[in-house]
Amino acid sequence: MATKRLEAYQDVLHREPRHVDFNGKLSDLFGKNVFHAEQMREYLPSDTYKLMMDCMTHGTRLERKIADQVASAMKDWSISKGATHYTHWFQPLTGSTAEKHDAFFKPVGPGRAIERFDGDMLVQQEPDASSFPNGGIRNTFEARGYTAWDPSSPAFVIGKTLCIPTIFISYTGESLDYKMPLLKALHAMDNAAVEVCQYFDKNVTKVNATLGWEQEYFLIDSALFNARPDLMLTGRALFGHAPAKGQQLEDHYFGSIPERVHAFMREFEIEALLLGIPVTTRHNEVAPNQFECAPMFEECNLANDHNLLLMDIMEKIARKHNFRVLLHEKPFSGVNGSGKHNNWSLSTNTGVNLLAPGKNPKSNLQFLTFFVNTIKAIHDNADILRACIASAGNDHRLGANEAPPAIISAFIGTQLSSILDDLEKNIKAGKMTPQDKTELKMNIGKIPQIMLDNTDRNRTSPFAFTGNKFEFRAVGSSANCGSSMIVLNTIVAKQLKDFKKSVDSRISKGEAKDEAILKELQVLIKNSKKIRFEGNGYGDEWVKEAEKRGLSNLKDTPRALKVWHDKKVEKLFEEMNVLSARELEARREIEFDNYIMKIQIESRLMGDITQNYFTPAAIQYQNKLIKNVQGLLHILGEKNGRIASKAQIEIIERISLHLNKMRVAAELMLEQRKIANKIEDVEEKAIAYCDKVKHYFDEIRYHADKLELLIEDELWPLPKFRELLFTR
Repeated sequence: MATKRLEAYQDVLHREPRHVDFNGKLSDLFGKNVFHAEQMREYLPSDTYKLMMDCMTHGTRLERKIADQVASAMKDWSISKGATHYTHWFQPLTGSTAEKHDAFFKPVGPGRAIERFDGDMLVQQEPDASSFPNGGIRNTFEARGYTAWDPSSPAFVIGKTLCIPTIFISYTGESLDYKMPLLKALHAMDNAAVEVCQYFDKNVTKVNATLGWEQEYFLIDSALFNARPDLMLTGRALFGHAPAKGQQLEDHYFGSIPERVHAFMREFEIEALLLGIPVTTRHNEVAPNQFECAPMFEECNLANDHNLLLMDIMEKIARKHNFRVLLHEKPFSGVNGSGKHNNWSLSTNTGVNLLAPGKNPKSNLQFLTFFVNTIKAIHDNADILRACIASAGNDHRLGANEAPPAIISAFIGTQLSSILDDLEKNIKAGKMTPQDKTELKMNIGKIPQIMLDNTDRNRTSPFAFTGNKFEFRAVGSSANCGSSMIVLNTIVAKQLKDFKKSVDSRISKGEAKDEAILKELQVLIKNSKKIRFEGNGYGDEWVKEAEKRGLSNLKDTPRALKVWHDKKVEKLFEEMNVLSARELEARREIEFDNYIMKIQIESRLMGDITQNYFTPAAIQYQNKLIKNVQGLLHILGEKNGRIASKAQIEIIERISLHLNKMRVAAELMLEQRKIANKIEDVEEKAIAYCDKVKHYFDEIRYHADKLELLIEDELWPLPKFRELLFTR
């Protein structure tokens, strides 16, 4: 293995960038492989086009005749792009995307065939659902499941295949994916937000949740990746001593992009633009070999589709450049991990960002209404937000020196905090006087000017306001954005719904509209104050302060997932018509199972590597040292030989110490895994894996990493961090 490692390292040194030949304007590429509105206008009759636009915008149903026309147009357009097959592209609860390709080709007689694709094929498909996670919704032998077309997300062509974004449901109608509940959450948000907007502007008839994600990732040369079984099977390095140089000089952040990496970025960006993904930003991140890309804001459902699509594109393009993309939240200890910051806002059909201050007190009161209601939603549902970002990978990242803590809090900046504090104190009981109203309007009118000087960002906050949006920073880099967006849009929609009910009640009792809104905001500000935190989320002081405030600190996934048991949570998602109690229970089972399997795989791999990689290398080097000691004793005699071989003997003893402790810990881990595997209850089993099996990971790694420092470099079987992180 040592030879293989050195060969892999030598192979990397001879890599040349794979150049991409494109010298035109990037804007000319945008959306070329997408069946978007302009393509529909060209391929569809005008009346069908209008109906299709109405379906995409308002969710109206399409008649079978119209679906047939759309299908025919899609087929003709995609064939012009070279497509031979079509697939329903969906998002099962595996965390990745799925597709089953079918040919347009259909025989119609001896020696004759046609290209066929009709409305039935477009609208619905029946993939085998038996092997996808279902959380007990169906039996293994019940294979039937359905994919159903999502017209709000345009079809696209990749390679020779027409891809049709779809939802995925069971035979009995329950959701088995992320898209269906996300669409329901966005619908709930639209309804609730429009109702509140009517207080301020009767022209608002549609509110879209928007999302701008930032995708962090690592690039590793494929030869070195293939020489690391832990990276191949788990996405992270289970072993590895920190190199002398890591990220302490901070010279990688925003540094010059290496030529080979730049070539990779350029090619995947071109592919992304062809697919309508508006990627505009790329840069080096903090850790060596860590990078980030980000697009423009889009409607939330489409943005989520684009993120999943881009992750797939990155993987494919990276292989062409002899790279492998690591999307794990913490692939290397000692350096920063990777997140997927979800920048979320709300926009109206009138072109207003509801989370951006306006030019007058009225628009700023609207801003405050949505701003404060969002904070209240975070306050009341912090544990649900923590659960939706929980994963085995994110457990390694949350609370580390570059990621927000597991404690959910909201950062809004000192100036806005001051505004909210004043608003809370200055609204008096009883009817407001004209002087009170004037003073409040003047203060509210100052918000845009105040915020010009309040643009700093708190990187330690999991949920930070950044001027015209909230940034949910705690989402993991490998996650489906849908998980966090389902929760965020549902809880804010519920809060807006409750707010509307309370304000209407005040108005019915004789309060003026603005006064009723302000007084209700005062209540919300007061009742959500403890979730606001402006300080250092990385410090121990915040942990103590959060405990005093009564905020949860759910440090691991099994504890975080327990919230799905809560009857209040079930009631919330059922009331908002996003997820049924059965669907929630299924997702809980799936997430616990997923956690167990990931820790189980890592445990098995740790045992394999310690037994079959590190132990032989340690013994081989010990034998080499023993021969050296024996030679010195033979030549110099017992006394002088022992003096001359003191260092060698000490290394032999230290190797034995760490080798024995590593193997004992690995055996104890194996015994705990056997015990955990006998537990029937999925939640108890996950906790056992977390507390008993994973408990040994750090100890095993500690001794393995010590062996790495002791054993001759040529004999060490795995590429080291200095090779993985600094070879481009």
